[in-house]
Amino acid sequence: MFTAAVITVSDKGAAGEREDTGGPLIREMLTKAGYQVIYHSIIPDERERIERELIHCADDLDIALALTTGGTGFSPRDVTPEATAAVCQRPVPGIPEAMRWESLRVTPRAMLSRGAAGIRGQTLIVNLPGSPKAIRENLASVLPAFEHGLEMLRGEKYDCGQP
Repeated sequence: MFTAAVITVSDKGAAGEREDTGGPLIREMLTKAGYQVIYHSIIPDERERIERELIHCADDLDIALALTTGGTGFSPRDVTPEATAAVCQRPVPGIPEAMRWESLRVTPRAMLSRGAAGIRGQTLIVNLPGSPKAIRENLASVLPAFEHGLEMLRGEKYDCGQP
């Protein structure tokens, strides 16, 4: 069982002006997939704050999978991908590519998502959109592949299919 963190990036959510529906959905999906969600936060759309949260999850808590929700659009305050890129040591472009590809089957607006993914130490960090519908579609499309990637990242497997 891998550990996970869910970070909701929302000015209104952090201020208590909007109910966080995305974070609980992600926690539910992760729990059903066998992950142990040990950390959750709601923070404003501030790049330094997002970076600190991601670093805390990876470096201090040694969480295997850190998922963000929100801050991946075109608004000037949408800076989650930049914060993710700043703290990751290695990009994982296939994950957001797969999510956008799957979402394009539903809406042409999927190409406007700027979500990113990368690795910091032994933590996989993935940006999800903010809407519950998009979260469900995006996370469902990539979640089955995470276990193998995390096994490789955490040294439980050293090559494809071999312990």
